[in-house]
Amino acid sequence: MIGADVLHGLDRLVVDVSLALIPLVIFFLAFQFLYLKLPGSYVINLLKGVVFTFVGMVLFLQGVHIAFLPAGQEIGAYLGGLEQRWVIIPFGFLVGFLATFAEPAVRILCHQVEEASSGFIRESFLLLVLSLGVAGFVGLGMARLVYDIPFLPVMIAGYICALLLLPFADRDFIAIAFDSGGVATGPMAVTFLMALSVGASAVIEGRNPVTDGFGLIAFIALAPILAVLLVSIVFHRKRVRNNAV
Repeated sequence: MIGADVLHGLDRLVVDVSLALIPLVIFFLAFQFLYLKLPGSYVINLLKGVVFTFVGMVLFLQGVHIAFLPAGQEIGAYLGGLEQRWVIIPFGFLVGFLATFAEPAVRILCHQVEEASSGFIRESFLLLVLSLGVAGFVGLGMARLVYDIPFLPVMIAGYICALLLLPFADRDFIAIAFDSGGVATGPMAVTFLMALSVGASAVIEGRNPVTDGFGLIAFIALAPILAVLLVSIVFHRKRVRNNAV
Protein backbone atom coordinates (compact mmCIF):
# COMPACT_ATOMS: atom_id res chain seq x y z
CA MET A 1 0.00 0.00 0.00
CA ILE A 2 2.82 2.39 0.93
CA GLY A 3 4.71 1.47 -2.24
CA ALA A 4 1.61 2.15 -4.32
CA ASP A 5 1.27 5.63 -2.77
CA VAL A 6 4.92 6.42 -3.44
CA LEU A 7 4.62 5.40 -7.10
CA HIS A 8 1.26 7.07 -7.68
CA GLY A 9 1.43 9.37 -10.70
CA LEU A 10 5.01 8.36 -11.54
CA ASP A 11 4.10 7.25 -15.08
CA ARG A 12 2.67 10.68 -15.86
CA LEU A 13 5.80 12.37 -14.54
CA VAL A 14 8.01 10.18 -16.71
CA VAL A 15 6.05 11.32 -19.77
CA ASP A 16 6.10 15.00 -18.73
CA VAL A 17 9.85 15.06 -18.06
CA SER A 18 10.53 13.20 -21.31
CA LEU A 19 8.52 15.76 -23.27
CA ALA A 20 10.51 18.54 -21.60
CA LEU A 21 13.97 17.06 -22.26
CA ILE A 22 13.63 15.40 -25.66
CA PRO A 23 13.24 18.67 -27.64
CA LEU A 24 16.40 20.04 -25.97
CA VAL A 25 18.35 16.90 -26.88
CA ILE A 26 17.11 17.06 -30.48
CA PHE A 27 18.02 20.75 -30.65
CA PHE A 28 21.55 20.08 -29.40
CA LEU A 29 22.12 17.08 -31.68
CA ALA A 30 20.98 19.10 -34.69
CA PHE A 31 23.51 21.83 -33.87
CA GLN A 32 26.14 19.19 -33.18
CA PHE A 33 25.83 17.59 -36.60
CA LEU A 34 25.36 20.83 -38.53
CA TYR A 35 27.66 23.35 -36.81
CA LEU A 36 29.38 22.42 -33.54
CA LYS A 37 31.18 19.19 -34.48
CA LEU A 38 32.24 18.60 -30.87
CA PRO A 39 34.28 15.50 -29.97
CA GLY A 40 32.33 12.28 -29.50
CA SER A 41 33.43 12.03 -25.86
CA TYR A 42 31.79 15.39 -25.14
CA VAL A 43 28.52 14.27 -26.74
CA ILE A 44 28.56 11.01 -24.76
CA ASN A 45 29.13 12.90 -21.49
CA LEU A 46 26.32 15.28 -22.37
CA LEU A 47 23.91 12.41 -23.03
CA LYS A 48 24.92 10.84 -19.71
CA GLY A 49 24.12 14.16 -18.08
CA VAL A 50 20.71 14.17 -19.75
CA VAL A 51 20.00 10.72 -18.29
CA PHE A 52 21.02 11.90 -14.81
CA THR A 53 18.86 15.01 -15.25
CA PHE A 54 15.90 12.90 -16.33
CA VAL A 55 16.16 10.58 -13.33
CA GLY A 56 16.74 13.47 -10.95
CA MET A 57 13.77 15.48 -12.21
CA VAL A 58 11.44 12.49 -12.05
CA LEU A 59 12.49 11.63 -8.50
CA PHE A 60 12.36 15.26 -7.36
CA LEU A 61 8.92 15.96 -8.83
CA GLN A 62 7.58 12.71 -7.43
CA GLY A 63 8.91 13.73 -4.02
CA VAL A 64 7.20 17.09 -4.42
CA HIS A 65 3.82 15.51 -5.11
CA ILE A 66 3.92 12.91 -2.34
CA ALA A 67 5.78 14.92 0.33
CA PHE A 68 6.45 18.64 -0.15
CA LEU A 69 2.99 19.75 -1.23
CA PRO A 70 1.02 17.77 1.40
CA ALA A 71 3.51 18.71 4.14
CA GLY A 72 3.36 22.41 3.22
CA GLN A 73 -0.43 22.44 3.27
CA GLU A 74 -0.62 20.59 6.59
CA ILE A 75 1.94 22.85 8.28
CA GLY A 76 0.22 25.95 6.89
CA ALA A 77 -3.16 24.74 8.11
CA TYR A 78 -1.74 24.01 11.56
CA LEU A 79 0.00 27.37 11.97
CA GLY A 80 -2.93 29.26 10.47
CA GLY A 81 -5.28 27.59 12.93
CA LEU A 82 -3.28 28.65 16.01
CA GLU A 83 -4.61 31.40 18.25
CA GLN A 84 -1.21 33.12 17.93
CA ARG A 85 -1.17 32.74 14.17
CA TRP A 86 1.45 35.48 13.86
CA VAL A 87 4.05 32.73 14.39
CA ILE A 88 3.63 31.87 10.72
CA ILE A 89 5.47 35.12 9.87
CA PRO A 90 8.87 34.22 11.41
CA PHE A 91 8.33 30.63 10.28
CA GLY A 92 7.82 31.87 6.71
CA PHE A 93 10.97 34.00 7.00
CA LEU A 94 13.02 30.99 8.10
CA VAL A 95 11.62 28.62 5.47
CA GLY A 96 11.98 31.29 2.78
CA PHE A 97 15.66 31.69 3.63
CA LEU A 98 16.32 27.94 3.68
CA ALA A 99 14.38 27.26 0.48
CA THR A 100 16.25 29.95 -1.45
CA PHE A 101 19.60 28.95 0.02
CA ALA A 102 18.97 25.37 -1.14
CA GLU A 103 17.54 26.34 -4.54
CA PRO A 104 19.75 24.80 -7.27
CA ALA A 105 18.89 27.47 -9.85
CA VAL A 106 19.90 30.23 -7.44
CA ARG A 107 23.23 28.56 -6.74
CA ILE A 108 23.91 28.14 -10.46
CA LEU A 109 23.19 31.82 -11.08
CA CYS A 110 25.42 32.91 -8.19
CA HIS A 111 28.24 30.69 -9.44
CA GLN A 112 27.96 32.02 -12.99
CA VAL A 113 27.89 35.62 -11.75
CA GLU A 114 31.10 35.07 -9.77
CA GLU A 115 32.80 33.54 -12.81
CA ALA A 116 31.58 36.26 -15.18
CA SER A 117 32.69 39.03 -12.81
CA SER A 118 36.11 37.40 -12.22
CA GLY A 119 35.38 37.12 -8.52
CA PHE A 120 34.25 40.73 -8.05
CA ILE A 121 30.76 39.54 -7.05
CA ARG A 122 31.26 36.62 -4.69
CA GLU A 123 28.98 33.61 -5.00
CA SER A 124 28.49 33.27 -1.24
CA PHE A 125 27.66 36.96 -0.85
CA LEU A 126 25.08 37.00 -3.65
CA LEU A 127 23.51 33.79 -2.34
CA LEU A 128 23.16 35.34 1.11
CA VAL A 129 21.63 38.54 -0.30
CA LEU A 130 19.09 36.62 -2.36
CA SER A 131 18.18 34.30 0.53
CA LEU A 132 17.63 37.18 2.95
CA GLY A 133 15.65 39.15 0.39
CA VAL A 134 13.31 36.27 -0.34
CA ALA A 135 13.01 35.47 3.38
CA GLY A 136 11.86 39.00 4.11
CA PHE A 137 9.20 38.97 1.41
CA VAL A 138 7.97 35.51 2.38
CA GLY A 139 7.53 36.89 5.89
CA LEU A 140 5.64 39.81 4.35
CA GLY A 141 3.50 37.37 2.39
CA MET A 142 2.59 35.55 5.58
CA ALA A 143 1.84 38.87 7.29
CA ARG A 144 -0.48 39.59 4.37
CA LEU A 145 -2.45 36.48 5.25
CA VAL A 146 -2.55 37.18 8.97
CA TYR A 147 -3.40 40.89 8.81
CA ASP A 148 -5.25 40.98 5.47
CA ILE A 149 -2.77 43.29 3.73
CA PRO A 150 -3.89 44.10 0.16
CA PHE A 151 -1.84 42.39 -2.54
CA LEU A 152 -1.82 44.91 -5.40
CA PRO A 153 -0.60 47.99 -3.48
CA VAL A 154 2.41 46.03 -2.16
CA MET A 155 3.33 44.73 -5.62
CA ILE A 156 2.88 48.11 -7.32
CA ALA A 157 4.93 49.86 -4.64
CA GLY A 158 7.64 47.20 -4.92
CA TYR A 159 8.09 47.55 -8.66
CA ILE A 160 7.96 51.34 -8.45
CA CYS A 161 10.78 51.15 -5.90
CA ALA A 162 12.73 48.88 -8.25
CA LEU A 163 12.36 51.38 -11.11
CA LEU A 164 13.39 54.27 -8.86
CA LEU A 165 16.51 52.38 -7.75
CA LEU A 166 17.70 51.66 -11.30
CA PRO A 167 19.42 55.04 -11.94
CA PHE A 168 21.48 54.65 -8.75
CA ALA A 169 22.38 50.97 -9.19
CA ASP A 170 25.67 49.63 -10.47
CA ARG A 171 25.30 48.58 -14.10
CA ASP A 172 26.88 45.20 -13.39
CA PHE A 173 24.02 44.34 -11.04
CA ILE A 174 20.92 45.47 -12.95
CA ALA A 175 20.57 42.44 -15.24
CA ILE A 176 21.58 40.15 -12.37
CA ALA A 177 18.81 41.61 -10.21
CA PHE A 178 16.05 40.83 -12.68
CA ASP A 179 17.45 37.39 -13.51
CA SER A 180 17.55 36.66 -9.78
CA GLY A 181 13.82 37.28 -9.57
CA GLY A 182 13.28 34.49 -12.07
CA VAL A 183 15.56 31.86 -10.59
CA ALA A 184 14.34 32.46 -7.02
CA THR A 185 10.92 31.12 -7.99
CA GLY A 186 12.34 27.65 -8.48
CA PRO A 187 10.90 24.29 -7.46
CA MET A 188 12.08 24.46 -3.85
CA ALA A 189 10.32 27.77 -3.19
CA VAL A 190 7.24 27.16 -5.29
CA THR A 191 6.40 23.70 -4.01
CA PHE A 192 6.64 24.13 -0.26
CA LEU A 193 6.01 27.86 0.23
CA MET A 194 3.00 28.04 -2.06
CA ALA A 195 1.50 24.99 -0.36
CA LEU A 196 2.20 26.61 3.03
CA SER A 197 0.39 29.77 1.98
CA VAL A 198 -2.60 27.94 0.52
CA GLY A 199 -2.88 25.72 3.59
CA ALA A 200 -2.84 28.70 5.96
CA SER A 201 -5.36 30.71 3.95
CA ALA A 202 -7.76 27.75 3.98
CA VAL A 203 -8.13 27.86 7.77
CA ILE A 204 -7.78 31.58 8.58
CA GLU A 205 -11.21 33.11 8.97
CA GLY A 206 -12.13 35.51 6.19
CA ARG A 207 -9.39 34.30 3.83
CA ASN A 208 -9.86 32.52 0.53
CA PRO A 209 -7.26 29.98 -0.68
CA VAL A 210 -7.68 31.20 -4.27
CA THR A 211 -7.58 34.97 -3.75
CA ASP A 212 -5.36 35.05 -0.65
CA GLY A 213 -3.35 31.82 -0.80
CA PHE A 214 -1.72 32.64 -4.10
CA GLY A 215 0.45 35.68 -4.80
CA LEU A 216 3.35 34.61 -2.58
CA ILE A 217 5.39 33.56 -5.61
CA ALA A 218 5.03 37.08 -7.00
CA PHE A 219 6.52 38.37 -3.73
CA ILE A 220 9.37 35.88 -4.07
CA ALA A 221 10.07 37.08 -7.61
CA LEU A 222 10.13 40.72 -6.51
CA ALA A 223 12.33 40.23 -3.45
CA PRO A 224 15.66 39.45 -5.17
CA ILE A 225 15.23 42.39 -7.56
CA LEU A 226 15.00 44.88 -4.71
CA ALA A 227 17.65 43.14 -2.59
CA VAL A 228 20.25 43.02 -5.38
CA LEU A 229 19.53 46.59 -6.51
CA LEU A 230 19.98 47.89 -2.96
CA VAL A 231 23.27 46.03 -2.61
CA SER A 232 24.37 47.29 -6.02
CA ILE A 233 24.00 50.89 -4.86
CA VAL A 234 26.46 50.18 -2.05
CA PHE A 235 28.86 48.55 -4.52
CA HIS A 236 28.48 51.47 -6.91
CA ARG A 237 29.35 54.03 -4.24
CA LYS A 238 32.30 51.93 -3.14
CA ARG A 239 33.56 51.68 -6.72
CA VAL A 240 33.19 55.44 -7.26
CA ARG A 241 35.03 56.12 -4.00
CA ASN A 242 37.88 53.78 -4.97
CA ASN A 243 38.19 55.36 -8.42
CA ALA A 244 38.33 58.81 -6.86
CA VAL A 245 41.23 57.71 -4.66
